[in-house]
Amino acid sequence: MATTQRTPFLALSASSLERRENGKKNMGCFRCTGKPTKKSNNVNRTQKHIAAVVKINLKVNGKSEDNHRKPDQLSVDVKNLNLQEVSDEVNVRSYRAQTFTFDELAAATRKFRSDCFLGEGGFGKVYKGCIEKLNQVVAVKQLDPYGHQGIREFVVEVLTLSLADHPNLVKLIGFCAEGEQRLLVYEYMPLGSLENRLQDLPRSRKALDWNTRIKIAAGAARGLEYLHDKMKPPVIYRDLKCSNILLGEDYHPKLSDFGLAKVGPSGDKTHVSTRVMGTYGYCAPDYAMTGQLTFKSDIYSFGVVLLEIITGRKAIDHMKPPKEQNLVAWAKPLFKDRKRFCEMVDPLLEGRYPVRGLYQVLAIAAMCVQEQPSMRPVIADVVTALNYLESQKYDPQIHLIQSSRNGFYSSRARSQNRRPAGYGSEPRPCKAGHKSLVSDGNSSSGSETESYIKGISSPRTRSEGQQHFDRNNDSGTDSSAD
Repeated sequence: MATTQRTPFLALSASSLERRENGKKNMGCFRCTGKPTKKSNNVNRTQKHIAAVVKINLKVNGKSEDNHRKPDQLSVDVKNLNLQEVSDEVNVRSYRAQTFTFDELAAATRKFRSDCFLGEGGFGKVYKGCIEKLNQVVAVKQLDPYGHQGIREFVVEVLTLSLADHPNLVKLIGFCAEGEQRLLVYEYMPLGSLENRLQDLPRSRKALDWNTRIKIAAGAARGLEYLHDKMKPPVIYRDLKCSNILLGEDYHPKLSDFGLAKVGPSGDKTHVSTRVMGTYGYCAPDYAMTGQLTFKSDIYSFGVVLLEIITGRKAIDHMKPPKEQNLVAWAKPLFKDRKRFCEMVDPLLEGRYPVRGLYQVLAIAAMCVQEQPSMRPVIADVVTALNYLESQKYDPQIHLIQSSRNGFYSSRARSQNRRPAGYGSEPRPCKAGHKSLVSDGNSSSGSETESYIKGISSPRTRSEGQQHFDRNNDSGTDSSAD
């Protein structure tokens, strides 16, 4: 039995029009001026009919092809900024973040009311809000057109975080690119930034304990490892600092603010040449002098952050005496003398820290802030070391508590929950509770520190890294002072 083959309506209409027009003798040019003829009116009506059919039949998921072809504002921004390194590696339309209208975000933040204000950075102001359709509390960052960062940083952040998926990177929920407005929507981090939990503490806020500090350091390192070793293409963060480490429930750390991120070198290339960007005090000296950006530039910044976590000091503090204003410059002489390691500890810890763990963390920090990039470890080795230290929980009820006899703080300073004014300005020898930092008590050359440094910089498996710490500490450390 023969089957009847149906001709699609679109094809039928087009062929009918073609036959009709071929049968006419006076084909040619239509009038450009004057009243249209009857024949031209008939043809125009037929063409409009076909156009309507095309528009209806080409709809996909409720969106016409015309709308699909129309570029969104983010794509326009990428094209206008000529972000070659982004457009080569990323399909701009593949981003997973949602798009929001400005009205939606204004409603979420109650028109950006002052009681929703969370803080302000180089990008602009940040507000707490609630997206009703998602039933989710969020943080909304609004671009300041007169700020230090602009549309380029906005685009880079959207594309970087759209590719990223890691528990130690802040989650980008969506964005708004509408007219002149540029806004970013993140998951809300209830404990704020590490900077606010570490420095200039109000009297009512409790200082971070040792275990929490190591947890934050290890989590931040894992986030950086993901950017360097797991992302495709790999990314150089370029703006690692305490204010960009956000804290969630139970002090879970996440890296944020990727506006300065840069796709790392690939193939035979060792660096990316770019203008110097970043924050003074965290910027690697080699990058600042040459403009050659490498993954080791991030390692230097991480070393500065690690020093801040242990010492409670700021990377740059103009309130300190001149020789102590730069944290790395202040710490380097102390790295060379193991007897003075205890001078670097945040006095708000009140002596509640493991001496062995302190020695190991300072060894990692010392290696990360080396002048020569080649002397700094890769992030995988740093993660190995910090993961091990995080697993060694410190319990002040079991371990020896180095209390006020260390001479680092007074009861009055602690009651006011602030560091003594003269903290670190006058060298003090370690007391008896800290003698375990020195293996034989008669050497200050720093050779043992160098052995730690060589250990974390050489390739090894994670278990070997743990054995390295165990082996070195057991040979020259009083376990009771742990």
